[in-house]
Amino acid sequence: MDNFAAYILTAFALVFVIEGLLYTLFPDAMRRFMAMALAMPPQDLRRGGFIMVISGFFLVWLVEIIFF
Repeated sequence: MDNFAAYILTAFALVFVIEGLLYTLFPDAMRRFMAMALAMPPQDLRRGGFIMVISGFFLVWLVEIIFF
């Protein structure tokens, strides 16, 4: 398998691990968070998602610069 594909699959697997840990360790807090997300206007969710995407790209870029 190509290294890039392996990195992408590993990243998806880590997302599942982290999300699973959150639901396992903090089920009540995750329910509250989901209820808050349902009550938010779509524009706020979209803005928060966009900020997370930009932050993620920046972190990947930063790791790439520092470690490779």
